[in-house]
Amino acid sequence: MSNKFDIAILGGGPAGYVAAERAGAKGMRVVIFDKRALGGVCLNEGCIPTKTLLNSAKVLENAQEAGKYGINIESTISIDFGKIMKRKDKVVRKLVSGVGAKMKHIQAEVVMAEAVIKEKRADVITLTADGKDYQASRLLICTGSEAAVPSIPGLDKSIVMTNREILQLKKLPESLVIIGGGVIGTEFADFFNAMGTKVTVIEMLPEILTGVDEDIAAFVRKEFTKRGIDYHLNAKVTELRGKEVIFEKEGEVFSITGDEVLLSVGRKSNVAGIGLENIGVELARNGIKIDQHCRTNIPNVYAAGDVTGFSLLAHTASREGEVAVNHMLGRKDVMRYNAIPGVVYTHPEIAGVGLTEAVAREKGIEVEIRQLPMAYAGRFIAENEGKDGFCKVIVGKKYREILGVHMVGGACSEMIWGACALIEAQLRVQDVEEIVFPHPTVSEIIKETIFAF
Repeated sequence: MSNKFDIAILGGGPAGYVAAERAGAKGMRVVIFDKRALGGVCLNEGCIPTKTLLNSAKVLENAQEAGKYGINIESTISIDFGKIMKRKDKVVRKLVSGVGAKMKHIQAEVVMAEAVIKEKRADVITLTADGKDYQASRLLICTGSEAAVPSIPGLDKSIVMTNREILQLKKLPESLVIIGGGVIGTEFADFFNAMGTKVTVIEMLPEILTGVDEDIAAFVRKEFTKRGIDYHLNAKVTELRGKEVIFEKEGEVFSITGDEVLLSVGRKSNVAGIGLENIGVELARNGIKIDQHCRTNIPNVYAAGDVTGFSLLAHTASREGEVAVNHMLGRKDVMRYNAIPGVVYTHPEIAGVGLTEAVAREKGIEVEIRQLPMAYAGRFIAENEGKDGFCKVIVGKKYREILGVHMVGGACSEMIWGACALIEAQLRVQDVEEIVFPHPTVSEIIKETIFAF
């Protein structure tokens, strides 16, 4: 078979495999490279395995609280950690296999090897992988990201884990120290706390979950503190001695040791070692510079996903991949970031889209804000005995358009898409008031909050 393709895709994650599927469906001849496994970090080391684990934690919590709903469980509830981890692996294998089936369906050539950009001559881009050259008229770079590793003394000699290694644990640790209180750290804190592990989180900033609405972040931290998770905020890790973490807080030095230590202080784009310099691809911020069509500065070379260093979310990556392919095919399409949802799959769930109250203040935008307890939705009361949560809506003061929706509690992840649609469509308060929401659903809280304006 010829090694000349319409599009070469560097990376098989959510940006890469979605772009391949869209390109293949339009008749383009596709070659896609990945050095580890199709599905990228999301399917193999991130979104899917962590959500599988968190669902086990949710099932455990439901069992423990069954008595609140009139269901008596007589026998002792026990945890089979090995079985939980095996199920996680099974789910991952099934979904990775599904991606492979999609690539076969569109007749894409899948190359499981590390690929490097070799050169670009006229409109032909050459890549090399496993000693073989491949040529394409268009290139989409979506090599993703990896865990950021800061310069902490002793880190190179310490036995710490990132999101990749912690997913391979064979034994449930009695204690876990998490460096970083972002989304990854918070989700793992929730899971291991539910499993009975003593969890301590060390966060350098004044609050956990940077980027999440401030009130929601504080709410979740307080809930987790009640469950026994210890937090050290405004704390800077200064040294690691094996599994002993040394940190400074309010001028004092503290030390804590865990059976395991998880490092989750962010991610960095994978831009090194892929040959960007060989064709002169321009970098910006922490990744590849792109325009609204996901084009780089080099003709017929595009980038999507975490490698751009902008919005490190799987669904953003997939949409960027679609925009890139659409532009290659001459279809009018641009990438917009004003309605990208963010979700934290803890229990309670967190979901938000658009401007937060803090960002609106920073931008100097005049807004009105309303907030209602989740208890305003009848179904939430029916299904969440003894639990709290709330919905906050940000509205532009001048035109009364919906600028942000942020929620905690219930199945927020499953209803945030509706709020995304409101913002994407630039709907105003009066427009949403005319939309019929199904009853009884927790999603009614969005309309109830908007009616409060």
